[in-house]
Amino acid sequence: MTTIRFLGGTDTVTGSKFLVEGGRGPVLVDCGMFQGPREVRDLNWDDPFFTEAPLPDEVLITHAHMDHTGWLPRLVGTHGFDGPIRCTSATADLLGIMLPDSARLQQEEAAYANKKGYSRHRPALPLYTEADVERTLALIQPAGYHEWVETAGGRARFSFAGHILGSAHIALESEGRRMVFSGDVGRWDIPVLKDPEPPPGADLLLIESTYGGRHHKEDTDPDTGIAEAVNRVAGRDGVLVIPAFSIGRTQEILFRIRALEDAGRIPELPVFLDSPMAIDATEQYARHHEEHDLEIKALEAEGTNPLRPARLQFSHTVEESKAINRRREAMVVISASGMATGGRVPHHLKRRLPYPENMVAFVGYQAEGTLGRLLVDGADRVRIHGEEIEVVADVVRLEALSAHADQDELIRWVGEAVPERIALIHGEDEGRAALAEAFRVRFDAEILLPVRGDVLEV
Repeated sequence: MTTIRFLGGTDTVTGSKFLVEGGRGPVLVDCGMFQGPREVRDLNWDDPFFTEAPLPDEVLITHAHMDHTGWLPRLVGTHGFDGPIRCTSATADLLGIMLPDSARLQQEEAAYANKKGYSRHRPALPLYTEADVERTLALIQPAGYHEWVETAGGRARFSFAGHILGSAHIALESEGRRMVFSGDVGRWDIPVLKDPEPPPGADLLLIESTYGGRHHKEDTDPDTGIAEAVNRVAGRDGVLVIPAFSIGRTQEILFRIRALEDAGRIPELPVFLDSPMAIDATEQYARHHEEHDLEIKALEAEGTNPLRPARLQFSHTVEESKAINRRREAMVVISASGMATGGRVPHHLKRRLPYPENMVAFVGYQAEGTLGRLLVDGADRVRIHGEEIEVVADVVRLEALSAHADQDELIRWVGEAVPERIALIHGEDEGRAALAEAFRVRFDAEILLPVRGDVLEV
């Protein structure tokens, strides 16, 4: 008998963890960090993980985003996991950037919280250390796309998901049953990456529902949204702050800004990429040609760097980051994190939000309880690093830049390979309910809405 234990990423958009028990041993699919409001983040410190469930023999990773991988060093450092971690080659390279950066950021934030005294924990501690990350990276074993690899539970295959570099959906076969884990499904006709590949037939499909019940606005294309934002701040000598996930969204924004400059639709402003992880990730995007779509390949063939605006500047150090906030000219600042929950972007928001000439443009999903969600919901004051900050700058949401498939695109992705059962995961309650209704109308399948702690027989 094969079962799936839902340990996270069910009725939340973060913390994805799915333990498959069957075959020769248990396999964990994704090992994500919980993000969002404090009560959700606190789950990262809980250890309900293996109180009833066994330690996995190995881990399969759909893609490198922290809500799918950020708990790996905790699994290794606290629980003593020492089995293989399988993922695509590009994901392996990105994890070599993201996990060390995550450990450093946590250590820096803990130190800052202790200095300022705004943490309720005394002392504030990081979730894991750089030593835990080092042990984690040593366990990674890259796998190719479209190749079956043997696992403890049976065998697995990775296919293009079109979400970020290295992203995949995973087909896992165990004891004669096939499960497909969507990871995060990307979108069609987006520059830089190939389109999502359709899933194979399965007995059970676990599919994300981040944008369930929602439809990306088609009346404003991404280029128009960026152009309007850049031109507005340029016209009043303001600063455009774009909180962006370091992997995926950042590279698409760089691509579109360069294209808009080339077309004469926006001025060539200084563009600061203020995230060491995003800088390193951008280099990996340039390196992994096997994942590029035809548009970016054509630009590379003619000698154009598709991810480099004319006045792009990298900010590697904390001092370089601080120097940006002393500048008073019109410019664009792209910084992490995408939900403004950590990293360097809260410092930029604290500096720029109180002034009307500035703008903050959110380009991705904002989870409940995050600073980003508060801002896009219209808060007139927010708390950053223990200080009350007045929101005077424009705050806009460029939904057309989302890297997640919307409801119609998720239906398109499932296509004709309709499984017996579909479990909606990685979504908030309202979105999952809306997507469930849409799926029941469209597909002849049993639609499931698991919650954290559920166990399902496949």
